[in-house]
Amino acid sequence: MNPTTPVAVSAPIPFVAVVALLGLAIGSFLNVVIYRVPRGESLVAPGSHCPSCDTPIKGRHNVPVVSWLALRGRCAGCRCRISVRYPLVEAGTAALFVGVTLRFGLSPQLPAYLYLSALAVVLAMIDVDVRRLPDSIVVPSYVVSGLLLIPAGAANGGWWTGERAAVGMLSLLAIFFCLAIALPTEITFSDVKLAGLLGMYLGWMSWEALFIGVVAALAVVAFSGKTLALAASRRDRVYTAVPVAPCLLGAAVFTLFLAAPVTGWYPNFLAA
Repeated sequence: MNPTTPVAVSAPIPFVAVVALLGLAIGSFLNVVIYRVPRGESLVAPGSHCPSCDTPIKGRHNVPVVSWLALRGRCAGCRCRISVRYPLVEAGTAALFVGVTLRFGLSPQLPAYLYLSALAVVLAMIDVDVRRLPDSIVVPSYVVSGLLLIPAGAANGGWWTGERAAVGMLSLLAIFFCLAIALPTEITFSDVKLAGLLGMYLGWMSWEALFIGVVAALAVVAFSGKTLALAASRRDRVYTAVPVAPCLLGAAVFTLFLAAPVTGWYPNFLAA
């Protein structure tokens, strides 16, 4: 049984709607994680408040996306602008949740890949902000992911899924460890730990997904090695390196959706 085409029933529309609402709520919480974890702040206290005037945010002003639109992107207290990134994170998380639900359906692996979706959003945004990935998020995710994937593998009746997940994890760990040694200015050891986690998910899906993921990861490294020019003059240029983690996470998420079509299309292409 190939986990690339998981045993599942199609998710009914009411269930997808519930998942979308769940994605909005989790996206709202992810905004808190994105802001507070890199700063070493508690996720529990104080409650949500305006970063400009510290006014506590009322419940009716904390509804994902809707409140931002109703307030026209401004704090209800001091009228300072609220970044559009907040509703985008909420809507993006909901969209990912819906896409993953439609991809995997009502299957045992759905919770694991919903967790991966939330993880992709929060780590990508943190890396964009501070150019590092907190160990307090990445390292525990190995345990959480394993706990979510093991029951899914047992439900599919295939013990080999765990072996593939382990091979995927170790393969990407080894590849990115070597890259971090060879390219220390471009690949960090935080990227190494993230790559191993993504390898676990891709390996669990199938060998084909793992292969596509490795190719995509190497393409990310090649792309990140190319720097983007921010400003230029005749005498000098100012460059900044492309963050690796958001690209790596994006490649992994797209692999979830592309692995099955690509592996189905390739043999047909060869036979044509």
